[in-house]
Order: sequence, then structure tokens, then C-alpha cells
Amino acid sequence: MVAGHSAGGQFVARYQMSNHVHDTLGVAITYVVANPSSYAWPDATRPRPVDDAAPEQAKGAWETEAVHTKFSYGAFDASGCPNYDRWPAGLQSRSGGYTAKMSDAQLAQQLVSRPTTFLFGQVDTLPLGGFDASCPAMAQGATRRARGEAYVKYVNERLGAKHAVQIVPECGHNDRCVYTTDAVLPIIFPKAP
Repeated sequence: MVAGHSAGGQFVARYQMSNHVHDTLGVAITYVVANPSSYAWPDATRPRPVDDAAPEQAKGAWETEAVHTKFSYGAFDASGCPNYDRWPAGLQSRSGGYTAKMSDAQLAQQLVSRPTTFLFGQVDTLPLGGFDASCPAMAQGATRRARGEAYVKYVNERLGAKHAVQIVPECGHNDRCVYTTDAVLPIIFPKAP
């Protein structure tokens, strides 16, 4: 189990798609990504700021524990944000470091195939706790929760992943609340087969 919350969640989301050891350790590895502020999108597509991704809708998302699914995607107008698809917000310009020699196709394949659960705090809809308000992050959505819900829906429906989503009731951007909630404990500590 590789798990992380907030900046740790950003690390786990990117590590899940890019690590070189997943298939070499001889043990099953699963990933738990909790409340990250941004993602490495697998292509230049982004959520359109309408429906569940509209800023006011995203900020009011705390009113329900249901996963929001009314997202649409399309080309992003990069005229005011030319870096929106550069690593680590996207796959472009990976000129150095761990992912430099990996193809976009390999990263996408690993993103889709590795077992991952995404945890989003029900009320993680405010710009608190190191919220990334940069242009590339805002291109992914108005709140952490909206960004995560839109990202997982895209990866599952467009790329064929089978990642799980858990909305953690009554939790905001708080690792203790997220990791100690009864609904999350079986995800973090699964029973042995």
C-alpha cells in the first residue's frame, strides 16, 4: 500500500503512473490517493467549467456525499496559461528526472492498469492547506474535490481504468479525519485473503 494525503496525494498519484518497480517487487501493490491539489493529466484535455465543474457548483459540492459525475471535457484555451499541460500538471516537457525516458503511452498504460483508490473529503471545497491556485492547477477545476472527481471519471471512462472513488463523509482537507474514518479503514488496512 502506497498512500498519501494532500502533497503526499500528489506524489502518490504521479508515482502510481510512473514508478518502475510496481511489477518487479513480487507483492501486490495498491495506491491510495487522498485530496491532492493537482494531477498529471494524461493528455491535453481538461474539464470544461460547466455542470459539476462550474466554480459555484464545485464550491457547493460539500452538500452531498455522492460522487459528482456531471463533467464534460474538451480542449483547453492555453492562451492565458501556456504551461497548463507541462509536467507535473500534464505530460509535456518531462525533460529530466524520473519520467523523462518514459513515453506518454507507457505512463497512460500504467495509470490505467495499477489498482488505485481516490479519497476525497466531502467538504474539501475551500482553498485551504496549501491549495494550488496556479493556472495549470485551476485548469483542472475550482476545488480539490472537483478536480479529483473529474480526473477519475476521465481516466475511468475515457481510458478504461477501474479506479475506485470514496467520498469521505464530513471531512475537509484533514489527513487525520480522512484516514481514521470507518469507511476508509478497510481501504487502508484490507483484510488478508
